[in-house]
Amino acid sequence: MGGAPPGAGAAARPLVDRFGRVHTDLRVSLTDRCNLRCTYCMPAEGLAWLPRAEVLTDDEVVRLVRVATGRLGITAVRLTGGEPLLRRGLPALVGRIAGLGAELSLTTNGIGLARTASALATAGLHRVNVSLDTLRPERYAALTRRDRLADVLAGLTAARAAGLAPVKVNAVPVRGVNDDELADLLEFALAHGYRMRFIESMPLDAQGAWDRDRMVTAAEVLARLGERFELVPAGRPGHAPAEEWRIAGTDAVVGVIASVTRPFCGGCDRVRLTADGQLRNCLFATEESDLRALLRGGAGDDRIEAAWRAAVARKGPGHAIGAADFVRPDRPMSAIGG
Repeated sequence: MGGAPPGAGAAARPLVDRFGRVHTDLRVSLTDRCNLRCTYCMPAEGLAWLPRAEVLTDDEVVRLVRVATGRLGITAVRLTGGEPLLRRGLPALVGRIAGLGAELSLTTNGIGLARTASALATAGLHRVNVSLDTLRPERYAALTRRDRLADVLAGLTAARAAGLAPVKVNAVPVRGVNDDELADLLEFALAHGYRMRFIESMPLDAQGAWDRDRMVTAAEVLARLGERFELVPAGRPGHAPAEEWRIAGTDAVVGVIASVTRPFCGGCDRVRLTADGQLRNCLFATEESDLRALLRGGAGDDRIEAAWRAAVARKGPGHAIGAADFVRPDRPMSAIGG
């Protein structure tokens, strides 16, 4: 279950940008809605969600993924949100996408995972990434503005029992908020057989309140973990965003995604499709290509493929967060898809 079935994308011409990067990973947002209100992501009152008519239908999602896997060489598909478990009829949609042959994963906050993990695994989902920034109930409630930590922990247990392996746990450290728990989170993951990953916070919050001084860097994460664990560099597997370190004396690894301080744009192999059918070349893209308009305008697969290739051909060299002229994207993370 850990890889794409033989032949996924095999008959397709590679999806290449002007820098020679071959794109094989597609992130598909299924909704911009979320049932948490994480302080580093959105305001307490939430956001103005997309009207339902603007969100891609199941048939439209499946058709675009079919073009991606059958014509563009995409071999891995990640379902995201918002919170993708809020999508109605998700197991059926997962089954249809799984039938297209790509490795299929899902990123979730885990709240609804206990009741859906088994059905998603049966439908063909391979693995999950679950967001978990703290193990303390009071802190979780303060961070997410919801008292749901017990549901997330139950969801992790259900995912492991359903065989959605490896179960990855993602945490975003924020200075003065949860950066004192990094070693505890890794210890928790090791004890339960999960794979821990720490992600540098990025300027993608809806409020525009991101503060670089509150971002805990990859170097700091590793220093904190090194106080309790002996870490052995294990490199970056393929084009994965996470650099990995092995816990000495074990086969377990911990990953750090340093999008800000150690950008990996030069090896990026990802493209993103928003819930309303806009193609984005980067989380920080300031331009989008409207595939939904092509779909609903009656375009054939040849035209959709051509538009997709043209969009990727325009991809820039990197996000340039550190540049003086960096411009934040108009959409926040919840509306882009991770």
